[in-house]
Amino acid sequence: MPTEKEAGTETKQALKSGKVSKANDSCFQPFWFAQAMEQEPPSTINVLTRDIQTDVCIVGGGYTGLWTAINIKQQQPELDVVVIDKGLCGSGASGRNGGCMLTWSTKYLSMKKLYGEQEAIRLVQASEQAIFEIERFCQLHGIDAELRVDGTLYTATNAAQQGSMDPVLKALDQHEINSWQQWQIDRVQQDAGSDLPCEGYYSSAAASVQPAKLARGLKRVAEKMGVVIYENTPMEDINTDVPITITTPEADIYAGKVVLALNAWMMEKFPEFKRSVVLVSSDMAITAPVPEKLKVIGINDGKTIVDSRIFVHYYRTTVDGRLMLGKGGNYFSFANKLSKVFDQPSRYTKILRQSFNRLFPSLSQQSFDATWTGASDRSTTGLPFFGKMKQNANIYYGLGYSGNGVAQTWIGGKILSSMVLEQDNKWSRCGLTSGPKGQFPPEPIRWIGVMIVRDAIRRKEAAEDENKTPLWLDRQLAKFANAAGKADKG
Repeated sequence: MPTEKEAGTETKQALKSGKVSKANDSCFQPFWFAQAMEQEPPSTINVLTRDIQTDVCIVGGGYTGLWTAINIKQQQPELDVVVIDKGLCGSGASGRNGGCMLTWSTKYLSMKKLYGEQEAIRLVQASEQAIFEIERFCQLHGIDAELRVDGTLYTATNAAQQGSMDPVLKALDQHEINSWQQWQIDRVQQDAGSDLPCEGYYSSAAASVQPAKLARGLKRVAEKMGVVIYENTPMEDINTDVPITITTPEADIYAGKVVLALNAWMMEKFPEFKRSVVLVSSDMAITAPVPEKLKVIGINDGKTIVDSRIFVHYYRTTVDGRLMLGKGGNYFSFANKLSKVFDQPSRYTKILRQSFNRLFPSLSQQSFDATWTGASDRSTTGLPFFGKMKQNANIYYGLGYSGNGVAQTWIGGKILSSMVLEQDNKWSRCGLTSGPKGQFPPEPIRWIGVMIVRDAIRRKEAAEDENKTPLWLDRQLAKFANAAGKADKG
């Protein structure tokens, strides 16, 4: 039996590696969230234990829910706003993503087809504005989220990927909204810390952030504004009659309006969305602090680096000199069930290790301090969607960020707060407010099809890495994934 001191040391070490949380030492917590909770001063968790009435109840204490609450309070501070979360705020996707704050500029052509030219232009500009607005918000409210607006580098790592940015950059140029500039290959490789890239474009409109610290910071600000937050308070049921009644384990909430900000968890309670998104993992690994090694390979700021694969690699450093690498498009959930896979160390460590060694051969002996998995709610368009529930027009929802939502949830908060406050403005009229655009096939067709396409993409990209011509069938199957753009990188 370990001594009390030894047990405490083991728990602290496990917390650092993402194996336990302060809320429940037996539960796995991803690295970012465990780190944020360890640095947070001890406090009592506010759990709902009595029936309450409120003007607005927001279900989900991640980025979308918190930004929505903050926006409502900024505009109408007299309204009673309650947020509930089934765990701790930020313990879902908001606290376990890669912390890459990217924009929608590379999705311009898709948005133009869906929403028209002017709306696509506006959404590109809004997504870039979001980067700097979040930075200003953190500075104004003293949120230390390790946010570094050092831009992003979009690279090609084999000949097949070269030129993939050309069509969208040409379109952005036509409207004078192109924030990208092509860099010379020597500078690309220097800033990427790798000799693998053979092409690269840089945009200053991007950042990296410690995602869980941002979420916990938003929680603190929301509470200071008067938002009442109940954690460890899951929604067990919702009665859509008037008044809307939300049932939790110990009490009911009677609300005039409700915002469902559940993202990947939406399908558990609302089967009508099961075919609107597909749940797919984005898997991440992070090293111990190795600042001197990072200096040697040339990575010395908070820039995010993304490649041009369909299932992208993305990586960035941390302020304490760690190197985080992520890869999207690994585990696809059957029937969109929130499998235990999403709350465990990554089962794809071998793939992450191979990618890491290929990008950084000089660090091939560097072990991973932790790995984890995040569930991404990927829509048919690769873009989020917002709307009102058919059962009751006073129940609003937003989901489908498709692995690119760290900055875009700022927009989500603008949209949902405008809808709740019944405002007629650019956010409530936004093209994203028309609900889901298309559906995936029913099960088991969807899952079988996804597996066939995923494996074809893996074979195609493996061949391209070796400068070989992929099989014709694999190239054709990969086009199904290309329609919605790149996979999870946020």
